[in-house]
Amino acid sequence: MGATQPIKSDAILGELKRESAGRLTVFLGAAPGVGKTYAMLARARELHRQGVDVVIGIVETHGRGETRALVEGLPLLPRKTIEYRGRQLEEMDLDGLLARKPAIALVDELAHRNAPGSRHERRWQDVEELLNAGIDVYTTVNIQHLESVNDVVHQITGIRVSETVPDTIFERLRDIRLVDLPARELIERLNDGKVYIPEQAARALQAFFSPSNLTALRELAMQTVAEHVDVDLREKRAARGLAGSPIQHHVLIAIDGRGQSEYLVRAGSRMAERRGSPWSVVTVDTGRSADATQQVGSIAQPISWLRRNARTEQQRLMEIDTAFALARNLGGETEVMHNTDVTQALLDAAEARGARSIVIGRTRERPFARMFNRTLTQQLLQRGARYELTIVSTPQARQQTIYWTDTASSQITKREVSLILLASAAAIGSAALAERVLGLQDLSLIFLVAVVLVASRTRMASAVITAVLCFLAYDFFFIEPKLTFLISAPRGVATVMLFLAAALIAGRLASQLRRQVVALRAANTHATAMQRLGRQLAKAADLGQVIASGASILRSTLHAEAWIRINGESGPTAATTPLTDKDLMAADWTQQHGQMSGRYTDTLSSSSWLFLPVRSDKDALGVAGLRFRSDMGRLSFEQRRLAESMVEDIGQAALRTRLVSQLEEARVTGETERLRSALLSSVSHDLRSPLSSMIGAADSLARYGKNMGTEDQQSLLETIHIEGERLDRYIQNLLDMTRLGQQGLTLTRDWIGIDELVGSASRRLQRYEPNIRLELDIPSGLPPIHVHPALIEQALFNVMENAAKFSPLEVPIHVKVQRNEDGQLQVDVSDRGPGIPEDERRRIFDMFYSVERGDRGKQGTGLGLTIVQGIVGAHMGSVQALPGREGKGTTIRLTLPWGEYAKQEAKEDDGTT
Repeated sequence: MGATQPIKSDAILGELKRESAGRLTVFLGAAPGVGKTYAMLARARELHRQGVDVVIGIVETHGRGETRALVEGLPLLPRKTIEYRGRQLEEMDLDGLLARKPAIALVDELAHRNAPGSRHERRWQDVEELLNAGIDVYTTVNIQHLESVNDVVHQITGIRVSETVPDTIFERLRDIRLVDLPARELIERLNDGKVYIPEQAARALQAFFSPSNLTALRELAMQTVAEHVDVDLREKRAARGLAGSPIQHHVLIAIDGRGQSEYLVRAGSRMAERRGSPWSVVTVDTGRSADATQQVGSIAQPISWLRRNARTEQQRLMEIDTAFALARNLGGETEVMHNTDVTQALLDAAEARGARSIVIGRTRERPFARMFNRTLTQQLLQRGARYELTIVSTPQARQQTIYWTDTASSQITKREVSLILLASAAAIGSAALAERVLGLQDLSLIFLVAVVLVASRTRMASAVITAVLCFLAYDFFFIEPKLTFLISAPRGVATVMLFLAAALIAGRLASQLRRQVVALRAANTHATAMQRLGRQLAKAADLGQVIASGASILRSTLHAEAWIRINGESGPTAATTPLTDKDLMAADWTQQHGQMSGRYTDTLSSSSWLFLPVRSDKDALGVAGLRFRSDMGRLSFEQRRLAESMVEDIGQAALRTRLVSQLEEARVTGETERLRSALLSSVSHDLRSPLSSMIGAADSLARYGKNMGTEDQQSLLETIHIEGERLDRYIQNLLDMTRLGQQGLTLTRDWIGIDELVGSASRRLQRYEPNIRLELDIPSGLPPIHVHPALIEQALFNVMENAAKFSPLEVPIHVKVQRNEDGQLQVDVSDRGPGIPEDERRRIFDMFYSVERGDRGKQGTGLGLTIVQGIVGAHMGSVQALPGREGKGTTIRLTLPWGEYAKQEAKEDDGTT
């Protein structure tokens, strides 16, 4: 049950994706001339009569009258003219079709190659853009143009078709219609001139249009349609939760770049498609490619054999890159693994992907390896018995590859020859010196060191040659009888033979270790680059820093100019090569469609920049551009993989900064809403209470004033006056808080005695609260303080009023003024109320915060102590909430600097001037 749920979810998501985008209808034929365009136009005319908005994007009639007759009466979009080398070429107007946005667009010849200068290199890419825009597309294609059957068509017809369509576009299928004619009827149409002109028809009948070819192509077309119908049926049943065919596991395809990689990819993809299984293509880098590069780079002027060897390795890498690009077009995944043990690497990859089937090519004929069960096929059969192993072979390509690789790799370079001779001569000299001076009898270890040295510096072939030379030298110079290859004693035979075996084994191990180090160095380069990028992106606090850090690491790692644009913000601002309008068009296309474009791609390839989409999990955040050197003819798979990985990490970092920004905005919004709610609550309660008292007193005076005595009238007037002052204080608190929040508080300082400020605040409090008792402890002789008098008095009043709300009436509020140890003014206002919990003492200075059990209950606006903190902080002082005297109640401590007057007084008391 748990395994079927993801299958159902994926099927439903795929169904929804197809329904939301444009839908593709393909009219598939086995060969030209079967009537694909005619069938498409006939269906279009029927839909047009039903009122469907059908527009012809492009249709090729090839001069056929019946086809031209069907075009008449259908809306036709004018073609776009492109000038190329002095000629005017006509192509479909993609932008015009997108702007027209019909319900159905007719696009003939899906595999057509567009004229140079078009947005896309192939017409199927135009169709993809139309589908992404929500436009349904009717199109035609022949079976020989389908990428996955390209090799099969080549085997049938002997013709390699260059204009192919990737199978991934068939994932957008709404319907596939087979347009079929028997081979005999198609040949009759060809003879009648309904397909080609007579001269072309004669040549076609002798080659492509033979009856056997047409029959095989018809069978292939029917098989392809049946496979797609079966896949569609499985997906629809899975979306409805119905049981389908048994779920197949992953198919793993292994390639080595030695002549049959593309064939393996196509064969493996067809196998996976028939099973409805995901598939991937992998190759194992044992370090040989990096080794060849190092050999060329270590010599100023490489000799011809070395250049040929490096060129052979480059051709192998190019074949792997081409096969990987083909695999991605067909819908597969690709990966390069670094390991000297090819068998273990493939088994690890199969285990990681949950693969059941492994597809490999026929391995090279190596009799000795086969004798000892060391070929790749034998190793996979022995160590991967639970996997289904499929061996695919193309004999012609394999024979050519054997000769090509053997002749290229068997050549020994001058550097290797020099090292072999130098190591052998050094071993002979060292052995002779050790025999004469030190008296050593067993000299085999000296020659063994020479073999290991050569193996660690070159390759296995050089190590074998060195081992043979050292074996012969050891026998000739140091085994009795000397200066001959004869061996007199049987023990001497055993000695030299064991030496040869040990030398070969040691050379093999040293060579393997060297390749492993080279492979690990290549993998470490990728990991180090990603680690550097991760460290830089982790330090980035905003989107601008992410763009700057990402562009810097891309530039230094890939040795290319870098440009990044995310969410409308781009950088770096100072680019060596500014982007042209053509480059920006490619960048916009990449961001809009989430696909690579520009250089090294088939889309807008005239741009000198390679653009990669910066993705999040769901959509494209932006675009990253890379401009490599103009003499760099190709982008290796390792470079492409590294660039894609780095851009992906940059996208995740940009997404992180966006999420942080959104969280901060949400926090601010929530805090603002909380403050708004608190303010509305305060206004509705604390401001409403005095207003209600004033309105009630005024209403009583207005209605019953004539019948009231003088004392009653005076009492009501006093109530109005007191409540008005209370209302004024609340409003003043709100205004002060607004000024503090906007940093609009201006300090007008003056010298004033602290006793005056405390006395004024206490008298003001007792006017509002006559029953409050105050105890003032103010030492005499305190110097004046340099403050804003009105604000400090307001702060003292707020603290005293806050204490009065919770202190019992019979217990006085204690106010103590003193000079603290730091020479600053300290004012402690202590009450005997219920106190404030320790974990909430810092929070009582937050705006609108109330402690129901403590000093700040629900009686006020919750702004009093916040205003105190703002006023005292503006005077460079501090406010603290502490436990009350003797552990009862709360003490609010205000600390203020005295000012320059007090400093001067302190100097005079110390006898200084």
